[in-house]
Amino acid sequence: MRPLKILFAALLLAGCGGSSGGGAATAPTESAAATASGGGQAAKSTAKAAAVRLQKVGSFDSPVYVTSPPGDTSRLFVVEQGGKVRVIKNGKTLDTPFLDVSDKIVSGSEQGLLSIAFAPDYAASGLFYVFYTDTDGNETVVEYQRSSDDVADAGSARKLFTVQDPEPNHNGGLLLFGPDKHLYIGIGDGGGAGDQHGPRGNAQNLGTLLGKILRIDPKASGGKPYAVPSDNPFVNRSGAKPEIYSYGLRNPWRFSFDRSTGDLAIGDVGQNEVEEIDFVRKGKGRGANFGWRPFEGNDRFAPGESAPGAIKPVITERHEDGNCSITGGIIIRDPALSSWRGRYVFGDYCRGVIQTAVLASGKASNLTDRKLKVSQLSSFGEDARGRVYATSLDGPVYRFVQ
Repeated sequence: MRPLKILFAALLLAGCGGSSGGGAATAPTESAAATASGGGQAAKSTAKAAAVRLQKVGSFDSPVYVTSPPGDTSRLFVVEQGGKVRVIKNGKTLDTPFLDVSDKIVSGSEQGLLSIAFAPDYAASGLFYVFYTDTDGNETVVEYQRSSDDVADAGSARKLFTVQDPEPNHNGGLLLFGPDKHLYIGIGDGGGAGDQHGPRGNAQNLGTLLGKILRIDPKASGGKPYAVPSDNPFVNRSGAKPEIYSYGLRNPWRFSFDRSTGDLAIGDVGQNEVEEIDFVRKGKGRGANFGWRPFEGNDRFAPGESAPGAIKPVITERHEDGNCSITGGIIIRDPALSSWRGRYVFGDYCRGVIQTAVLASGKASNLTDRKLKVSQLSSFGEDARGRVYATSLDGPVYRFVQ
């Protein structure tokens, strides 16, 4: 195992425990306990048949994300944590990286090049955005433009913003264009353990961008590198950062919008005890408080602290069942995955078992351990057709097929 992977795994454990497997188509040995926030035990079973399987599409250097530009059905872009974006074109991995920012980042543990998002009008504008940890250890979002179809213009970099991060973990790291065509940015709480920075931490503090999902218009406006949508929830609140869309998050490493409904699902990495999936209907994430640090999952974490209007998670999974770091996934809309369509697919970095559930406001149902396992499960992603992928920090990228 390369040192990068060792550090990533070590810090995940350190971050999740407060101090922090396998190949495709491996049956899990047990069904872990998971709870729906409505109370009681969520129904969970082991799938009877492996109708859906994992098909390897390539092997890379510590892949952490995959996606495609809107409408581009011939290419899949793979983000490598060390700083390169690779292209799979018509099933073949191209030799030349699409982008290489290795000299601009610090990589290892939870840091590095963490995601890429293509502008909704990418076919015409050629604009895309990357999230990385810069050489000072801060979270940075940068705009680039393509040079040719398969190579970016490295000289076109335009920095949107940098968020100072006091610790090397809990970076968040995901960029997504939402159904409203605004750019959403996941930022962790500043790291360490227990949201330790500030008198009440960062996640409940609307005066900092840490521990939040942000929402911006990435186009330069009024002499500034980006604009803040006028309907963001805290635009007119004194002392609040206007970029904030949702708050009360520890480390929203991966989140997603349902491509059919616009609903928002968030995998928020836990502290010592609990991993959680949060879910809200389209638009209901606006101003939503997801509870950290007063709550870790449904457990009281910081007695005496409040989380006004906190939304409870729809799924919680405990560390004693082998979990350490939730990997948020995607609501499947791929027509080729008929038996899983409409289900949310997710997993955990340590346990590696692929799971599915049906999500609804305030609850989840049909929570199932599937007979599939991905070692060092780092991310899920979709291509332009809605086909779903899983990445392993150990190298492989898989597509779910049926």
